[in-house]
Amino acid sequence: MAAADVIVLGAGIVGISTALQLARRGKTVVLVDRGEPGRETSYGNAGLIQREGVVPYGFPQQFGQILRYALNNRIDSHFHWRAMPSVSSFLAKYWWHSNLSRHQLIARAYAPLIEHSISTHNELIEEAGAQDLIAKNGWTELFRTPAKRDGELREAERLSKEYGVAFEALSPKDLAAREPHLSRDFAGALRWEDPWSVKDPLALSQAYVRLFEKLGGRVLKGDARSLSRTTSGWRVVEGDGTVEAKDVVVALGPWSDVVTKPLGYNFLVGVKRGYHMHYAPKGNAVLNGWLLDAERGYLLAPMNQGIRLTTGAEFARRDAPKTPVQLARAEAVARSILPLGERLDQEPWMGARPCTPDMMPVIGRAPRHEGLWFAFGHAHHGLTLGPVTGQVIAEAILGEKTLIDISAYRPERFNA
Repeated sequence: MAAADVIVLGAGIVGISTALQLARRGKTVVLVDRGEPGRETSYGNAGLIQREGVVPYGFPQQFGQILRYALNNRIDSHFHWRAMPSVSSFLAKYWWHSNLSRHQLIARAYAPLIEHSISTHNELIEEAGAQDLIAKNGWTELFRTPAKRDGELREAERLSKEYGVAFEALSPKDLAAREPHLSRDFAGALRWEDPWSVKDPLALSQAYVRLFEKLGGRVLKGDARSLSRTTSGWRVVEGDGTVEAKDVVVALGPWSDVVTKPLGYNFLVGVKRGYHMHYAPKGNAVLNGWLLDAERGYLLAPMNQGIRLTTGAEFARRDAPKTPVQLARAEAVARSILPLGERLDQEPWMGARPCTPDMMPVIGRAPRHEGLWFAFGHAHHGLTLGPVTGQVIAEAILGEKTLIDISAYRPERFNA
């Protein structure tokens, strides 16, 4: 039997960051996962640390827009009809929270996390020696129509005034100078200046793990479902042995329910599945930065593995077989705006984003169990919010004043 101060369940970017932040504060920590760190949802993201992302992605409110999504032929959204009965409660509450007034209140509560995303990542990046994985050139939204361009620029002005995010409007000529191999299909663009880009999200997770181990942390393979109470804390089975600790953090992303439900917590957490594929550039084509085709709903990113194309959200059962129809739709459009060569992956990658109906993560102490902590439900912003989530959880476990007030993210808000 091994002993530690804290067990962290889940070695995605949130779990890794939490374990690392605890180790940086002198705690003995064991990070437990069934697989290799950083290989699940944290592997397949768009590679953006979204300092501008103060407004979480809401559910469409206009009836006409909802009808267009119901046709189920889009890139930015796809759903499984068979899954609708099981996800209808989540979607209904997601729609309710996305009402304009409620959504604005949620953004104000969400913004403090986002505001510390770059600074908390930067500390870990420097300590881990991972600077070569980071680009600091922001990212760009492309607009095909003047109406969409003008509306998004007005919203950017509002966010700039209210939350201090920086942006730049790009004319078609400006865009051509930045991305000379991009087609001339666009009426302009918006470049968010503050975000950082990650050229290889898996490599960043692995760099954080190496730093964690350098600080004395241990990474073990184990099954989170084996978690049980002891007289003084918690125990989990790993390999042929067990690990015990006073505190345990559940950071299992879309699989958090395998621990929370047996303990009597019924969080309404849905999943948005997503896909990606890497491509070689065709000929001498170059993609210089991260680009979102805003009116089509896919993103292109110049990753170390190739040009990564990521899709929007698929609403399906978490463990249902892959249905990468969005990827096929996106690839056809992407090839029309950028010279893409062959696919570089044997098959499309798929991951599942854990989403709460109020679009905010679950961060804090479990209300009915001593020494049990939750850190999951980060939706599209797991990579962005990993280090800041880890820091506030570590501070809370140590009984310190947290970097920000985390009461808005408390588990009790669900009456779970």
